[in-house]
Amino acid sequence: MCVCVKLEWKRGKGGNPLVRGIRSRLLRPKSMPLNTLVNARDGSSRVVLSEPTGSYAEVSLYGGQVVSWKNERREQLLYMSTKAQMKPPKAIRGGLPICFPQFGNFGALERHGFARNRFWSFDNDPSPLPPANQQSTVDLVLKSTEDDLKIWPHSFELRVRISISPGKLTIIPRVRNTDPKAFSFMFALRNYLYVSDISEVRVEGLETLDYLDNLVRRERFTEQADAITFDGEIDRVYLNTPTKIAIIDHERKRTIELRKEGMPNAAVVWNPWDKKAKSITDMGDEDYTTMLCVDSGAIETPILLKPCEEWRGRQELSIVSSSYCSGQLDPRKVLYGDH
Repeated sequence: MCVCVKLEWKRGKGGNPLVRGIRSRLLRPKSMPLNTLVNARDGSSRVVLSEPTGSYAEVSLYGGQVVSWKNERREQLLYMSTKAQMKPPKAIRGGLPICFPQFGNFGALERHGFARNRFWSFDNDPSPLPPANQQSTVDLVLKSTEDDLKIWPHSFELRVRISISPGKLTIIPRVRNTDPKAFSFMFALRNYLYVSDISEVRVEGLETLDYLDNLVRRERFTEQADAITFDGEIDRVYLNTPTKIAIIDHERKRTIELRKEGMPNAAVVWNPWDKKAKSITDMGDEDYTTMLCVDSGAIETPILLKPCEEWRGRQELSIVSSSYCSGQLDPRKVLYGDH
């Protein structure tokens, strides 16, 4: 069971009170893998999740955001901008931001909503989720404040459970309507994936689907290619997507398999390429060569919640070895789980 700590960030000579209070203490029972709260060099508070094979993840309390995920060989699996800012008011460029209650500029709020720009608290009551046996897990919660209600007049509770296990990162988001009236919202998990060379990457599972192209004012097209490859800027919202998508890194002979539930109507694919990257102030000029966003989301059709109702989603990122023969991948092993 997680330790319940109310997040109150105050800089000063004494440092972060969260870190002083529970540094080196377990956030789960002794029989479980070690979760610790640390103060990073940039001054941010992070939860470190680890598991017995050696993989680990870091979760920032600013944004409730996974900012690092490494496998048992200490290879980084998530991209983080070389110019990322880890404190307000900027959102963190990289890792796994949570977009709520809006994605992109699909609405009147700030881009991607405000959840990624807020400090989150530990959640001492994650029920009805069961205990995450044999996984290193943290439960976080974000509740609407008076300031939030001024810009989005709906009372809510946004919870997220983040877990790692060998070769897998799992996120379970939940939104509860604590308002007397129904409301609708968008939601997305923005996966900044670290790749060896964007020109050697392909995405499978989105062929024949319709998509909105943000580069041409959201005009609707149908994907004609057998797989998505990259030789220029791309910013697309694929619609009515399957539960599994494969991101294949040829150079590393590694595939990231994305599985999602509760977010059926969108998958976003984005890379800014060279010209756009140079215009993004918190992104390195050459960063685009080693990153790719493939996001899970409910975007085109927002989720409607009546008072007291709760929505739940789920996303799993899994690392699987690609079986190549002259660059060919057996799609059954990735898209249908035959591995």
